Amino acid sequence: MNGDVPAYGLWFLAALNAGIFILFAFSFFKPTTARDWRSLGAFSAFIVALFAEMYGFPLTLYLLAGWVGNNFPALDPLSHDAGHLWPALFGWSVNPHWSPFHLLSFVFIGGGFMLIASGWRVLHDAQNRGILATTGPYARLRHPQYAGFALIMIGFFLQWPTLVTGLMLPVLLVMYWRLAKREEREVEAAFGDQYRRYAGSVPAFLPRLASLLRSSRG
Repeated sequence: MNGDVPAYGLWFLAALNAGIFILFAFSFFKPTTARDWRSLGAFSAFIVALFAEMYGFPLTLYLLAGWVGNNFPALDPLSHDAGHLWPALFGWSVNPHWSPFHLLSFVFIGGGFMLIASGWRVLHDAQNRGILATTGPYARLRHPQYAGFALIMIGFFLQWPTLVTGLMLPVLLVMYWRLAKREEREVEAAFGDQYRRYAGSVPAFLPRLASLLRSSRG
């Protein structure tokens, strides 16, 4: 952002963007249980922290202003583009919006929302029928919705890294892992050997490469 247009202090814009992404997550995830709401709440906290720095107050850039100024004198440490820290850290002069990190972030964010949405449809249908969800993304992953939230958060961190979200990200990933393990115990209690066979052949969060190759051919 240049000229008289402020780079930060745009709290309405921060709230609007955070609200839009939280609403997207809500509509894709459709929480019903306390565990669902906890998952969405953790994701929402990450999103609020992200956009508060992206458009409100650049805490990370403020704390790193001296280091950025000394190591990257051509970069205005409090400009909006400086918030896309990865290109600067690698010494690239490319427009940060066209950097590999920024472009890859769209793949992660879009893929995460798609995974959450497709996973919810399969899970909702399976719950209504009283059966184990094993089709669609559940044929590749046992926890596609938690994986989707992780992809979105990692994508945003690739796009706009901050100290706060950098600290939150591993904590939230561990939280999702623990929620997934608790969910597995409940599903195993309900479906017994059927779930154990399913869990033995389908990974929890990262699909097997052979499975992805078969899917792409099909």
